[in-house]
Amino acid sequence: MAAGAVTSEENYNCLGWAARDPSGVLSPLKFSRRAPGPHDVSYRITHCGVCYAEIIWTRNHFGHTKYPVVPGHEMAGIVTEVGSEVSRFKVDDRVGTGTIVNSCRSCEFCEERMENYCEKGAVLTYDGVDHDGSITRGGFSTHIVVDERYCVRIPETLRLEHAAPLLCAGITVYSPMMRHGMNKPGKSIGVLGLGGLGHMAVKFAKSFGAIVTVLSTSASKEDEALKVLGADKFLVTSNTAEMEQATRSLDFILDTASAYHPLDLYLPLLKTRGTFVVVGAPNEMKFNPVALFLGMKSIAGSAGGGTKEAQEMVDYCGEHGIAPMIELIPMQYINTALDRLSKNDVRYRFVVNIEESLHME
Repeated sequence: MAAGAVTSEENYNCLGWAARDPSGVLSPLKFSRRAPGPHDVSYRITHCGVCYAEIIWTRNHFGHTKYPVVPGHEMAGIVTEVGSEVSRFKVDDRVGTGTIVNSCRSCEFCEERMENYCEKGAVLTYDGVDHDGSITRGGFSTHIVVDERYCVRIPETLRLEHAAPLLCAGITVYSPMMRHGMNKPGKSIGVLGLGGLGHMAVKFAKSFGAIVTVLSTSASKEDEALKVLGADKFLVTSNTAEMEQATRSLDFILDTASAYHPLDLYLPLLKTRGTFVVVGAPNEMKFNPVALFLGMKSIAGSAGGGTKEAQEMVDYCGEHGIAPMIELIPMQYINTALDRLSKNDVRYRFVVNIEESLHME
């Protein structure tokens, strides 16, 4: 029998909710977390955000899900135990973890604390294969054990339920804005799609002093974008006259949409030297390269952020009062929540209240 294998139910120390097959239906699962090693932090999960990745993985859209899969990669909680060599955290600290829990730690990107781009492949928080060969299990569970490197300290000014979604939705939009210099006042930023990622992009952009335009297929979101989130402009992308009037008006477009959309509709909105960054995950993207040539425009991608930037982002949110708009739900509601999420029926991020609804018996 493999080392660490569970031989009886008495050895289980963690309760999660898992999908067993491509139906994606989640139900309770007892399993074991490792004991904290010298550099590990063990923490009680209080809240976990719900990302569209939960649908992709639990329903096996990529064809490589390893069942049973315990999803959840936007975690926040309270430290209950630390390893003997841990220097950054102590018991009762407020911490969180995002999309990765390990990496090679020695490549160019790991040395820059951009572990999400690890050249040997970062270990995903769930359904990943860790360095000891174990399959990782995520934050839809009562606690987790993580190397301190992959934890962030959550400021006291942030509620834990608001901090959790920042560790995927927040960093996914914050990172490319910072990398492309969009944190300077006066920049004109377009946000394509107004969901979990898009609404955070609007909040960050406004805090940077940008002129923010929301691009949407849905005219019904205009009041929300302008009056609630504080965007400066709203464009209905099917309105040809509005789109033509906005030609060459944007320095930067952040594309958070996951449904198919032709880029030729949006690239003309960029100024000369403008940048279009993709953070959504459509199955394919099409565009006419002439639209790039004529204005020295660039198309780039971005995937989450590393540990250094994640800590900076969370601290920034704490200092500037930035928090996602959430719907707090019990664990028992998760299957309904995932069905609603698949229909974009959430404003704007589900967060599971783990501490109130999930307990080991």
